[in-house]
Amino acid sequence: MLQPLSDFLAHPPALSGSTVRYEYQGKCPQTGEPLRLPRTAEVEAIALGLMRQLDQDPAYAREGKMYGVLLVELPNGEKQVLRAFSGLLFSQSMVRGWVPPIPGRDRLRFAETQTLAKLNAIKDELLHLQQLPERQDYQNHLQEFEQRFSQLRDRISQHKRQRQAERQILHQTLTGEALLTALEALNQESRLEGIEQRHLKRDRDRILQPLQAKIQASDRRISELKQQRKTLSRRLQNQMHAAYSLTNFLGQSLSLNQLSPTLPTGTGDCCAPKLLHYAATHQLKPLAMAEFWWGPSKADKIQGEFYGACVERCQPIMGFLLAGLSSQADRLEIPIVYEDEWLIVVNKPTGILSVPGREFTPNVLSHLRQRLPDGENLIAVHRLDRDTSGLLMLARHLNVYRQLSQQFQQRQVQKRYEALLSGCLEAERGIISLPLWGDPQNRPYQTVDEKRGKPSVTEFQAIATQDNCTRIELKPITGRSHQLRVHCADPRGLGIPILGDRLYGCGEDASRLHLHAKALTFEHPDLGKAIELRSPVPF
Repeated sequence: MLQPLSDFLAHPPALSGSTVRYEYQGKCPQTGEPLRLPRTAEVEAIALGLMRQLDQDPAYAREGKMYGVLLVELPNGEKQVLRAFSGLLFSQSMVRGWVPPIPGRDRLRFAETQTLAKLNAIKDELLHLQQLPERQDYQNHLQEFEQRFSQLRDRISQHKRQRQAERQILHQTLTGEALLTALEALNQESRLEGIEQRHLKRDRDRILQPLQAKIQASDRRISELKQQRKTLSRRLQNQMHAAYSLTNFLGQSLSLNQLSPTLPTGTGDCCAPKLLHYAATHQLKPLAMAEFWWGPSKADKIQGEFYGACVERCQPIMGFLLAGLSSQADRLEIPIVYEDEWLIVVNKPTGILSVPGREFTPNVLSHLRQRLPDGENLIAVHRLDRDTSGLLMLARHLNVYRQLSQQFQQRQVQKRYEALLSGCLEAERGIISLPLWGDPQNRPYQTVDEKRGKPSVTEFQAIATQDNCTRIELKPITGRSHQLRVHCADPRGLGIPILGDRLYGCGEDASRLHLHAKALTFEHPDLGKAIELRSPVPF
């Protein structure tokens, strides 16, 4: 299963291998100690090498799934790589060269096959019952009778009004026996119409009631089948969770049921548990891990993008899986460019968030709050995208934050970025004005939208052309999310995505997003003088 680094890396990654992009986190069940396993620049470069291998075989592009790589250290100190896929690959759980599934599923193969056969039979019967011809027959006849009743009621109502008018005339023109005879004739017409209405109801019941009885019996059977399906699925899940046995780096083995009785189906089939279990049972020391999606994109998954531990299946068992790994010191290196008693400006590395997000992800604010003695009061004045590096400002006091925020809102702060476009740009300088809108169903992706978008303006100036790429300086006048990335990539802007920006269409192989916040100019909130800070461009 082990493979050499040379299978994935033609040369060392451009960034430091210790640069942390994400951390798999959990608490040790015994001590409560926080445990971490990073996703580093090195392991991302290894994953990119695996992506290149997958890209050479069209079969991998047909079914979308998560893949993962684990960088491990052998007892002799040598680094090698494990790779895994989630669930099944080409309908197989065992594929040569890939980490095998966690033991347990094979022992339930017969029971699983039987249960799945029963579930498929239930599915077929449900489909038959739901598509019962009597359902459509009932609706057709019901609609027909409703039309006939409507027509009959309208005719009876019209005749009733006519008879009332005739009765008034009869009372005015006839008397005695002649009047009584004429009135009785009108009453007979009314009785005959009532009889016609009762006959129509009888015909309706004669036709609809048998259909309705069959439909009701079918619905009762559907309820029974759904309950059977629920019971079978739950029983199989309990059997599988009892059989799946995970091992951690303390040498402890527990079934999924012992870890948590409420874990959903599929727990243990993801890449991270398979990789960590294999490493723990083969005395391999994990150094870094990365998971990515490959194949047709889904609503929340994009081919070639990295993802962290899934919330429902992997995160609840991550603490147990990591137990036994030695606790490592904080790996983040965030250089401070400027610091005084009012504010701090740091040089944010690529691959980490500015502020805490929804995942267990390294971020500047949390890191500095833990690192600095007075860090608990820090507030981020603005943000940079996770994959954008460069100057980021934080305030040490609330009143300083308010003053600096006002400068940003009034566009008094000057920001300059440098980017490397994945192509040659003909224009030397100009202004891009494209309104941006973020679809709430597809975050964080931004699009140009003339109706719903917010005004977004960027100045640009080409610096140089190198290796079919264009180095460019960008000056955002507004500060929308992903503004520079969209303004570069969209055909109505520059039409060339930033190198490494897979989210907005860059297909080039790159180790990072080539976008860096290189200069920041603002008025110091207490000193009242202009401060200009610069950060060297790392690419």
